[in-house]
Amino acid sequence: MTTSRRRLIYIVFLLGTAVIGGAVGGLFVALTHDLPQIQALESFKPAAITRIYSSDKELLAELFIQKRVPVALHTIPDYLKKAVIATEDRQFYEHAGVDLRAIVRAIIKDIRVGEFVQGASTITQQLARTLFLTPRKSIIRKLKEAFLAFQIERRYTKDEILELYLNQIYFGSGAYGVEAAAQTYFGKPVSNLALDECALVAGMPKSPSRYSPLVDRSLALKRRAVVLKQMAQNGMITGVQLTAARSAPLNLAKSQNGSTKAPYFVAYVRNLLEKEFGSSRLYWTGLTVYTTLNYKMNKAAEEAVARGLGRLSARMQKHGTSAVEGPQAALVSLDARQGAILAMVGGRDFQESPFNRATMARRQPGSAFKPLIYACAMENGFVQNGLIWDAPVVFKGATEDLDWAPQNFSGKFRGEMTLRQALAVSQNIPAVKLLNKLGPSTAVQWAYRMGIKSPLQPNLSLVLGTSEVTLLELTAAYAVFPNEGVWTKPFAILEVLDREGRSILRARPEMRTVISPETASIMTDMLQAVVQAGTGRAAMRIGRPLAGKTGTTDSYRDALFVGFSPTIVAGVWVGLDHFGTMGNKETGARAALPIWIDYMGRVLAGRPFHDFSLPEGVVKVRIDPESGLLASPSCPDAQAVVFKKGTEPKQYCSHASGLGLGGL
Repeated sequence: MTTSRRRLIYIVFLLGTAVIGGAVGGLFVALTHDLPQIQALESFKPAAITRIYSSDKELLAELFIQKRVPVALHTIPDYLKKAVIATEDRQFYEHAGVDLRAIVRAIIKDIRVGEFVQGASTITQQLARTLFLTPRKSIIRKLKEAFLAFQIERRYTKDEILELYLNQIYFGSGAYGVEAAAQTYFGKPVSNLALDECALVAGMPKSPSRYSPLVDRSLALKRRAVVLKQMAQNGMITGVQLTAARSAPLNLAKSQNGSTKAPYFVAYVRNLLEKEFGSSRLYWTGLTVYTTLNYKMNKAAEEAVARGLGRLSARMQKHGTSAVEGPQAALVSLDARQGAILAMVGGRDFQESPFNRATMARRQPGSAFKPLIYACAMENGFVQNGLIWDAPVVFKGATEDLDWAPQNFSGKFRGEMTLRQALAVSQNIPAVKLLNKLGPSTAVQWAYRMGIKSPLQPNLSLVLGTSEVTLLELTAAYAVFPNEGVWTKPFAILEVLDREGRSILRARPEMRTVISPETASIMTDMLQAVVQAGTGRAAMRIGRPLAGKTGTTDSYRDALFVGFSPTIVAGVWVGLDHFGTMGNKETGARAALPIWIDYMGRVLAGRPFHDFSLPEGVVKVRIDPESGLLASPSCPDAQAVVFKKGTEPKQYCSHASGLGLGGL
């Protein structure tokens, strides 16, 4: 061979080596381009479920993007581990991440068919794909998958890989991981699964949407039989076990659809959690949330609302005023001392309308707003036995330079009466006169001080509840009275734990003194008169110390009752979403109060009897309800009334002419 020929061969060899090397290098670049770095499996945190509990330990809801409950490998039954290995990767404990023989078999079959029909991915490859790659089939993805599988196998034990796989893989019907699958399909922990149940779960990763027993029961049973047969063929179970498991009945858990309890409250809490932690942390990191809700009380609230709306709908239909969408109602209940939300119902049906009318709807409260103005008056030196004229009056330029003549709801006038009487029977003109004396702007600032957040209009009609507020803020304002003048911000979350059980959020009640204990006691006494002898007297049948106030707006658009015992405050609103009339004189006393009575009667039953406390700065004396003076032995219908010390009347009704309020 000549020298020139040898040189030519050498040059061709070098060029060929370069081409091959370039191709291999290009393939390596293609494989490693954008390839994720393998992180420590022990530090990997798969998405987990956030659980919300009531204060009485009832599971209210689970929040998740992927329903997953990570568990340790030792808690997973051996049958389930063997079933998964028999079905997905029989050589799992022998290969180094990739099963070459399985790949060859799959390639031959795919070539024959002309498309990707059979996979050959090991458990390690499936884990790599699930954690780091997309499910789209391609040669490059398969090569990347194999490359990552080798890396995982080099760093971690087979048991570590299997544990993460069993916690990560999708098992259909929203369940990720074996624990979620066990709970979803059988309603029990994975550690309690029997052989037949393990086989059914193990058969689903191949095609979760097809083999889920919630989708196709018959197909799921056929798939279970295949898995059991493979286990028997691999010596994992005996023939007797195979026969027994294959004939075992499929006992699925009851449907979990619509299992969220107290849905209006849960939605309210979820919104708070999203603001505090963000959606990613809430739905992926597995928080445990303990709330203030008392589940039994909330059930009583839901049932009271349902019964009340049923009665109202029947009346509306009878009188031809039924609306297309039907009446709605809301109820919110608070712990009088703490401000904790005990119950919350935001409407007739959450599935039908998730709009929360207890927290999101601003509606006119009508006369239910009057106690806030009366509290301002009592704090500023007025007394509840002071006399005021209930008679026609015109306020010049009261509304946009127009004269205004307020009217009583009944259309009748009672003449001279005490402020206590005026509030009890909800006369409008005395309330407007009182507000005129105080000044609308002063009253607005006072209402804000008592916890109202909604914008209020500083006009004389404010006392009649013409400015819109939410039921929650109004109910919290009423809680000031049994709480000795202290306003407490309503709260719903007691504590939040992370997935390791560490506390990351605890309730810190926000409170401030807004009126004196003496004024709070006087207002409680005046609102007791509403129940004892006024528009709320139907509540007397509960047989407990109670106080509250009705509210009704023009044309019967809104009906309210907000009231309290010494320990529990509750507000009820009833109306139509489109602000239409409920008709047929559906007042607060008729439409809202029965719901409140139903709820409070049930939640107070069996509880210790408590009376309203009296602070040291007040006295209780018996007065004549008509004149407001001290009751003599001959005065009929005398009432025990609360006063700040030093402001109680000194004269007896038999020789007194009245107290007056400076021309009110």
